[in-house]
Amino acid sequence: MKKTIEISALPEQTANDTGIRLLITQNLRLSSSELNGYKIIKKSIDARRNPVKINLQLEVFINEPLEENKFELELKDVSNAPEVGIIGAGPAGLFAAIKLIELGLKPVIFERGKPVRERRRDLAAISKNISINPESNYCFGEGGAGTYSDGKLFTRSSKRGNVKRILQILVLNGADPDTLYEAHPHIGTNKLPLIITHIRELILAAGGRVHFNSRVTDIAIKDNAIKGLYVGNDFYAFSEVILATGHSARDIFELLNRKEILVEPKPFALGVRVEHPQILIDQIQYKCSGIRSEYLPASSYSLVQQIGDRGVFSFCMCPGGIIAPAMTAPGEIVVNGWSPSKRNNPYANSGMVVSVKPEDFHAFQNRGPLAGMAFQQSVEQDCYEKANKSLEAPAQRMIDFVDKTVSQSLPKNSYLPGTVSRNLHEILPDFVAHGLKEALQIFGSKMKGYLTNEAIILATESRTSSPVRIPRDKETYVHPQIKGLYPCAEGAGYAGGIVSAAMDGENCASAIGRVKLSNMK
Repeated sequence: MKKTIEISALPEQTANDTGIRLLITQNLRLSSSELNGYKIIKKSIDARRNPVKINLQLEVFINEPLEENKFELELKDVSNAPEVGIIGAGPAGLFAAIKLIELGLKPVIFERGKPVRERRRDLAAISKNISINPESNYCFGEGGAGTYSDGKLFTRSSKRGNVKRILQILVLNGADPDTLYEAHPHIGTNKLPLIITHIRELILAAGGRVHFNSRVTDIAIKDNAIKGLYVGNDFYAFSEVILATGHSARDIFELLNRKEILVEPKPFALGVRVEHPQILIDQIQYKCSGIRSEYLPASSYSLVQQIGDRGVFSFCMCPGGIIAPAMTAPGEIVVNGWSPSKRNNPYANSGMVVSVKPEDFHAFQNRGPLAGMAFQQSVEQDCYEKANKSLEAPAQRMIDFVDKTVSQSLPKNSYLPGTVSRNLHEILPDFVAHGLKEALQIFGSKMKGYLTNEAIILATESRTSSPVRIPRDKETYVHPQIKGLYPCAEGAGYAGGIVSAAMDGENCASAIGRVKLSNMK
């Protein structure tokens, strides 16, 4: 007999197989011989009260064999199949490629950056405050921005596709099996490169192609239809192209606008990255006076507050993480965050951002639909100019920021290029600084101890999402003007995060499959 049960227990009771089996037999009043096995369907932490509990949803097998549901991909040999171009090797591009192969179509990926492992040297140069490679950095390169940004897999976009399938593909390629049942799964920046490499190897083994150091410089269009792509002086003929370039490919936005291909301004968010000692966040969230239990992970938080007509909210929270320099060109400062799989660094960081509306771009209206992008870029460049004109980030202690006081010293932090003390109210747009100031005080009342000068604020967290939307039909996923152009995922304004981008990539690939395969019949 199979039975689904829910159990709430102390963390140490759920820490291993022996403990979980004991909980099951006690809950169902079984003998150990009657329990043949179990599967964890969902696991979450309930920290609303002390002591903290672990909630488990389990499928239990009583007096019958444990079912093994092995997930496999059915990849076809597409060496000689019709080709589809993909611009970008982030999660959208890679998962689009897998879906195309399943459909019997050959993906040809063009990635402006380097293979995932080679990116590390360029990231090391940024962290050492040496240089920015505009083609290979935290945003550009195999795996996209998500590869070196913690690998969070939680999404609320379940209606957009099969979340479980995306997680199963990641597990098949090396992610921990607990990814399938954790309430807020993540992979960890240290593990993502190997997973991305495995996915690329699957694509190549099936006959697909991946071109690195290959920035698309032009799109060939005739009679309002895609004809191919230019990569430098090389031309590649395609009748379908998936545009999966990510939220920071400003050159692509410029290219589309220059060619009078319809793009639109889009609301986004902008702010700072906040970092606390992890032990402080643990004490707040787990209501403990010292170090958290060894059976509990580094704690996280999610905060949101309406200030006037604007939302202020935490974004990409990284427990046990590191603040990373995420700029894509010289002369700008951008910060982001990531965590290793164990989330065992001494700091907890999170983006803290304020919603940006189209009317905020008014000073850049001469840029037309790229006004939001120009505004975003201007803030990043101003941040660079008003700091040390290096990769050091302007920073302030949290209470000093609320009080508009320049910090006399800055606490130790995880941002390796270094920080310089500045009044961030003189760097951030007024509405952003005001929204953050008001919200932080409210967050301090919600989370006692959160508002503290032990915390540091770094500017600017500006790449939360694309400031540009590339329109497409809701049913066919095709651009309304250009036949064969499929705007996709974060760079087109239709996703936010690894899983949602991967699902959007699959949706675009499926849409191409419906058209292309029907034409082949």
